[in-house]
Amino acid sequence: MSLICGENSYAYSHSPIEFYFKQSPRDFVVEEVPLYVFNGSGPHTILKMRKKDLTTFQMLKILSSSLGVKEIDIGYAGLKDKNALTIQHISIPCQFEKLVENFSHEKIKILDITRHQNKLKIGHLKGNRFFIRIKKLNKINNIKITQVLNEISKYGIPNYFGYQRFGIDGDNYKLGQDIVNNKARIKNKKMSNFLISAYQSYLFNAWLSLRINFSKIVDCYKVNDIYDALFELLQNNHISESFKDKDMLSKIKTQEHIFKVLPGEFMCHYPYGRHFILDDIINDSNRFLNKDISVLGALSGKKLELSHDMALFFEDLFLDSKITSVGSRRYAWVFLDDVQYNYKEEEAQGELNFYLPKGSYATTLLRELARRELDCSETIKEDCYV
Repeated sequence: MSLICGENSYAYSHSPIEFYFKQSPRDFVVEEVPLYVFNGSGPHTILKMRKKDLTTFQMLKILSSSLGVKEIDIGYAGLKDKNALTIQHISIPCQFEKLVENFSHEKIKILDITRHQNKLKIGHLKGNRFFIRIKKLNKINNIKITQVLNEISKYGIPNYFGYQRFGIDGDNYKLGQDIVNNKARIKNKKMSNFLISAYQSYLFNAWLSLRINFSKIVDCYKVNDIYDALFELLQNNHISESFKDKDMLSKIKTQEHIFKVLPGEFMCHYPYGRHFILDDIINDSNRFLNKDISVLGALSGKKLELSHDMALFFEDLFLDSKITSVGSRRYAWVFLDDVQYNYKEEEAQGELNFYLPKGSYATTLLRELARRELDCSETIKEDCYV
């Protein structure tokens, strides 16, 4: 596995775009989009909050202390980053609503108050709207960004887990792997589960990276040469004989999308809906191109329903049977909506506005544009993808 678990591959092949990004409330804004419309009545008060320079958990502690409500009774749909201006919804029991009138904090503002029938829970959101300002952007790189954004708007981006998932040094998945293999033990169960999930995320990213590389092979090589090119990529001879099926390889090669779907692929209606196994590779690849459906990758674990055929060959390389957490599936490819880009030549700055579904990282877009790994000063440092 170490031979194919290198740096995550880039989906697009443009030359690197130079710009500078450092996260701050002025240059990074995230607004949560709720999963449903709040109905205006019920036992839970919904607060639309704007915060800066605070994590979601820090904000909850402040509210708990100020209102006298237990933290466990405060509901939220996702975590929002500290070094940003973020807007999100939280829920509190309605008996505390009157106390909100006297709440005041220099880093927190309540924008709206309503009610709803249920407490907010993790995942109760559609996605997030982002505003990102990038700097030190000259005219040539601005032209490149415009061109690449046109491609990305059409084809989407790989849904890699962002680097913030893997800790400051980017290697906490290794401790998660050691826990899975009984080489390490963490007493704090919550932390232990987080580290194991980082390992699951690492395997997902490695699988997705390999699939992107295979898609490039399909685009670049003749049908007769695809098997040998895959053999060279994997540096071993354990390749499914199905990759010698020239009729199927021809169908895969005709796909317009840059990410090639395979026989046996797990797909899902997009941006949410029913899971299913790819049935008609021509028809379903066109539906993927039209953003009606998308590919699902595996998060290794128990009770995971496996893909089939060619898709299973790649998936099986990154499944770890020792993971006792319940396995699941995640979109491998996502599409940006409402993409707007504005260049300010005098300031040498670019401004990006876009929407991503939940489970996606804004840093993936920046990484694709730059075609380089963002350093620690540029990396978004907290989970703002849920």
